[in-house]
This record gives sequence, structure tokens and C-alpha cells, in this order.
Amino acid sequence: MKTVLARLLGVHTAERAWRIGAEGEVKVAAALAKVVARGPRWRVLHAIPVGERGADIDHLVIGPGGIFTVNAKHHPGARIWVGGSTVLVNGQRQPYVRTSRHGAARAAKLLTAACGFPVPVEGLIVTVRAEDVVIKQQPEGVSVVPRHQITRWLLQREDGHPPEMLEAVYEMARRSMTWR
Repeated sequence: MKTVLARLLGVHTAERAWRIGAEGEVKVAAALAKVVARGPRWRVLHAIPVGERGADIDHLVIGPGGIFTVNAKHHPGARIWVGGSTVLVNGQRQPYVRTSRHGAARAAKLLTAACGFPVPVEGLIVTVRAEDVVIKQQPEGVSVVPRHQITRWLLQREDGHPPEMLEAVYEMARRSMTWR
């Protein structure tokens, strides 16, 4: 009953934040499905639990243009500004770049250990339903891309990884033990 009342009154609750975040992840998953449909060498995994503390990777994208941990950031109607390591949402600083770098480094370490060869992983922040996204300068080691541009952005990346390597990474990424 409290949740329904909070929704009707527009009150910000943990449930509401979770729901909005989940909606953003679903929208990004749909965009990533288009990447796989247009580029069959691309692979995507969703909601990968990492470690024992409830952390997860929203999406892991593996393809000829790179390997990416994808963080969906759903901010309906917001103004987002990116300048290097700084991300502002409606003027409020967010730790998105630091979190994305950490997630990518953790994924690279775990995938490298599982595969037995170096696996470079980049962070990717995908904005969803923001009114305006201004990118003055991309962060180092992380890219910020609006959802409506993600399919083209990924498919236009240069081939940098041999198919055998990508297949091996994908096979290891699918195993739950890789992420513990």
C-alpha cells in the first residue's frame, strides 16, 4: 500500500529508484539486441552477479570492436553533462565514471584469470531518456553514449580482436564461477 501511495504522490523511494533503473536496463538491453541482430559476431550477457555482496554488471558486451561493461543510467527528462571524469545530472555530481572504471577493471581481472590471457575491458555508460546529454570530453577508459546512439557506436568500432579470442572470452563470461 505504501508503494502505491508513494507512486501516486510522486515520492522518491528506494523501490521507485530501483524500478526506474530496471526500466533503463531493459531499454539498453533492447538496443544491444539490435547490435547482435546487425552484427552476429557480437555477444551480450545481462545482469551478471559479481562477487558475494550483490554487485552486478548491467550488461557485458563482447565483440570485434571491444569488450565492455555497460552501465545503464536512466534519468528521464534530465540534463546530463560530461567533462572528463566529471558527470553532472541536473547539476549534481555523480560517481558514474569511477564506478564504471572499477567495474571494467574488475571484469578484466576476472576474465583474464578465467581465460588465461589478457582480456581488456572498457567501461561504457549508456544514458537513457535524458532530455539533453552534453559530452565536452569523454572520460579516459570510459565512454558515455546516449542509448539512441549505442547500436551505431558499437557497430562502427574497428575490429580489434580475433574471433577465437572473443569466443573464448564469451564462453568464460557465461560461467558463473568466473564472476565469484
